[in-house]
Amino acid sequence: MNGMLGLLISEMEQKEVEYLLRREMDELQMDMEDPRIDQLVKRTMQERYQVLFQLFRRVASEQECMKYIPRRRENQ
Repeated sequence: MNGMLGLLISEMEQKEVEYLLRREMDELQMDMEDPRIDQLVKRTMQERYQVLFQLFRRVASEQECMKYIPRRRENQ
């Protein structure tokens, strides 16, 4: 069942969510660059990154979002 949820959070909570998402996306970006990690695992990581980025777009400024726009991978 797909539904839309509304969420009221304070500015402090918004900044915390933004920070947590940014940190997780940074970690995923580093891991996706690691040649020791299997391509199948990296694919799953990319899917997770997409979901996190969609959430990030809802709480972060456009300028911050530009830094995290998912990149296309050349070797896939």
